Amino acid sequence: MGKKEEKKGKKKEKKEKQPAASYPHSCTDCGVVNCGKRNSKYPDFCLTAKLSEEEIAKVVKLYTDEKENRKIAIASAEVEGEFYGKYTRVEEIMAVARRIGAKKIGIATCAGLIEESRIFARILKLNGFDVYGAACKVGSVDKVTIGIEEKYTCRTGPVMCNPILQAKLLNKAKTDFNVVVGLCVGHDSLFYKYSKALCTTLITKDRVLAHNPAGALYQSRAYYKRLLEKEIWEE
Repeated sequence: MGKKEEKKGKKKEKKEKQPAASYPHSCTDCGVVNCGKRNSKYPDFCLTAKLSEEEIAKVVKLYTDEKENRKIAIASAEVEGEFYGKYTRVEEIMAVARRIGAKKIGIATCAGLIEESRIFARILKLNGFDVYGAACKVGSVDKVTIGIEEKYTCRTGPVMCNPILQAKLLNKAKTDFNVVVGLCVGHDSLFYKYSKALCTTLITKDRVLAHNPAGALYQSRAYYKRLLEKEIWEE
């Protein structure tokens, strides 16, 4: 064995001996889910088991004492209980909207999914809702205006997505309930941050998987096994 190969072997051995990073266990480490089934024992790290009765009671009061929280929580549970496995998400959104008294629905849409938003708007109108939509390119502001480097405009064009303006326009229109249709990761976060009305999501964008991001998880031991094999770094 040459010196180079020997050196590589030692580096590899050293790397393998390093202890794995330690993270506190949480719900994503649980295989029991006793909090929902109540037919087993809670694991030692269980978040539910570690909560005090006082902590739980304080949160319950947020549902029982705050009118809007109570209305939304009850409406959501009613729709889930009555239409479980029967309603599509489009129908669930309308059912919840009716139960919370929302009459004007805002649509914050990606410009690339404008056709889907048009269809959704038509369905809402046919079911008696008022609709007001704002597309992500509204305002037509250049990306470079806010400091985005020009190299990031080559593939997707010079006009920036403008989720803050989308939210402000829907706020101005006094929408009762806002629905996100395919905003980019991060842009959706800014929209939620600035929206005054309650929000839900109809479509979560995934350009690779036809807007079905769960597909990467379902195929993580097959076509997308690379997601579990190594860390993903920007190149």
